[in-house]
Amino acid sequence: MAHLIRAGSSCRLASSGAARSMSTAWWRHVEPAAKDPILGVTEAFLADPSPAKVNVGVGAYRDDNGKPVVLECVREAERRIAGNSNMEYLPMGGSVNMVQETLKLAYGEDSDLIKDKRIAAVQALSGTGACRLFADFQKRFSPDSQIYIPVPTWSNHHNIWRDAHVPQRTFHYYHPESKGLDFAGLMDDVKNAPNGSFFLLHACAHNPTGVDPTEEQWKEISNQFKVKGHFALFDMAYQGFASGDPERDAKSIRIFLEDGHLIGCAQSYAKNMGLYGQRVGCLSVVCEDDKQAVAVKSQLQQLARPMYSNPPVHGALIVSTILSDPDLKKLWLKEVKGMADRIIGMRTALKQNLEKLGSPLSWEHITKQIGMFCYSGMTPEQVDRLTNEFHIYMTRNGRISMAGVTTGNVGYLANAIHEVTKSG
Repeated sequence: MAHLIRAGSSCRLASSGAARSMSTAWWRHVEPAAKDPILGVTEAFLADPSPAKVNVGVGAYRDDNGKPVVLECVREAERRIAGNSNMEYLPMGGSVNMVQETLKLAYGEDSDLIKDKRIAAVQALSGTGACRLFADFQKRFSPDSQIYIPVPTWSNHHNIWRDAHVPQRTFHYYHPESKGLDFAGLMDDVKNAPNGSFFLLHACAHNPTGVDPTEEQWKEISNQFKVKGHFALFDMAYQGFASGDPERDAKSIRIFLEDGHLIGCAQSYAKNMGLYGQRVGCLSVVCEDDKQAVAVKSQLQQLARPMYSNPPVHGALIVSTILSDPDLKKLWLKEVKGMADRIIGMRTALKQNLEKLGSPLSWEHITKQIGMFCYSGMTPEQVDRLTNEFHIYMTRNGRISMAGVTTGNVGYLANAIHEVTKSG
């Protein structure tokens, strides 16, 4: 009997050993993922022991001491909601109050679209989540469509539509020689795209270039979209943060609405309220009537259900508390203008410092561009020199996050840029 037991034990051991051997092979084919071009900059910066290091890579606001900021309106909102709310699930569509206040920002306080309930809208996981929800919606209900994305764009846009299995095309946007908008190329691509194409547009403060169309150019773009029957999804990550005026920053959307377009809009409160880690955003789709809006919203919720079931509550409470209280909203408008003004001031200081150093290049584009980022025009090799010789970190496309520029480091940054670019 003992012999049989031992034999059985040996057999079981051999069997379990084989199972372990098989299981260890499951993931052998998995290779390390490529580092995110933006987040990888922060990793390298943190690993650098140099006391002179400067991070102008990641798009998160810093004060003039280089420190993260929590807005006072956010602090006050948190004081008001602390202990006053339960932690129950939100509906799949998120906070109704937050969504309604968010729509007012994008579409206008007195928007007829809101009054007529023609907008399907759900709370999303910041702007990224809003874009991903729309990409999945596009794939499900327009399965043969493509998405036209500007060159360049925020790198994660490509990932979002790729993982939603939506084919991507590109359209001209940035003009490297002028460091401005390639308006002629953009319009040609809009005209030549098949009728009824989907386009991704940056509502304001284009990332990474900081180059926006003028109001007149937006009107021409809108008109051509109407001729071609194109659909515009606006990614609006910087409303208020670009110019300091949320109404001005929503002008592109309002122009399209005035022309009767049924647009989509992805909104985020990461930048303009500093709620980066709270992941508060909204996806909205303008519909033909209220019945269509109900149907579209139900499908957006259905897409959200297997992804994350329902969105987080705390950030939504902060946003709705601020925007629904006149005093807190006034404070927010003052603070967001203060952030925008600091960025604009740093653009002027960087340009002036480069000119004082006798740079042979024109740096007019630094102050002509708008928003968090300056598309400097530096080559990847010049950026590598900045990092290796001066411990200055940014993405290799030459995008400078102006939020990382302070009165304390702007001179050092300008000198380093001058050194790596003075030979042309």
